[in-house]
Amino acid sequence: MNPAQRALWYIESHLAEPMTLDEIAAVAGVSRFHLVRAFAAATGLPAMRYVRARRLTEAARSLANGAPDILSLALEADYGSHEAFTRAFRDQFGTTPEAVRTATSTGHLNLQEPILMDSTISDTLAAPRFETAKAFLVAGPTERISCDNGAIIPGLWQRFHQEVADIPARVGNVAYGVCCNGDDAGNFDYIAGVEIADFSDLPRRFGRVRIPEQRYAVFTHTDHVASVRRTVNTIWNQWLPASRLKAADAPSFERYDEKFDPATGNGGFEIWIPVRE
Repeated sequence: MNPAQRALWYIESHLAEPMTLDEIAAVAGVSRFHLVRAFAAATGLPAMRYVRARRLTEAARSLANGAPDILSLALEADYGSHEAFTRAFRDQFGTTPEAVRTATSTGHLNLQEPILMDSTISDTLAAPRFETAKAFLVAGPTERISCDNGAIIPGLWQRFHQEVADIPARVGNVAYGVCCNGDDAGNFDYIAGVEIADFSDLPRRFGRVRIPEQRYAVFTHTDHVASVRRTVNTIWNQWLPASRLKAADAPSFERYDEKFDPATGNGGFEIWIPVRE
């Protein structure tokens, strides 16, 4: 099993028990940082959000079946009070636990069923080359990305092409899609940008990141840009666990040179994953 599959097994088999992201990562055999990226790449959901949604789903089923004690359900779902459970339940389903119990049905709820992982991933991933890149600066339009709004990234690149002429001190003609400032919920900043010489004259509307000197595994994505998630999933859930390397807690990025055609999405590009021994 890959890390995401191991994490799913652990979550589903320990759903009624307290669990932390560190514990799930330990069972998956990877770092906390690695698990956040691998689980999101494979499922489209942050690991702990999936845990919360699954617990609330099972609580909703119990309520629809007439469970009399809401506090007991709250404690089983790892909430410390009736009030905290009710808030989370309303956020998840748009209704209260009492209303579901009265309705004796979950048919109107958007339940989170267990994810059955598709074990097939890309079988065309070529072996990477390794490079140590010097530190450099990237700036450009940016958005905070979560696992359920990744579809905004193509629009961010459209903004990039409209605004790139306004980015001062540009170095070269390569474009970068940088994933940085990730958190445990699977959110990260995505910058569609270019290398620049310094940040001193950069307009405030642009995001900025200093990419440190770092060793990278560099993968070539030859298919259409729309299939990049499959390649990323394969890297995090197959290649990296099988290698003797660990993911470094540093920005990763896509590198688009002159061969890439932004109008069609064809031409290929590189995916640079920071690694360490």
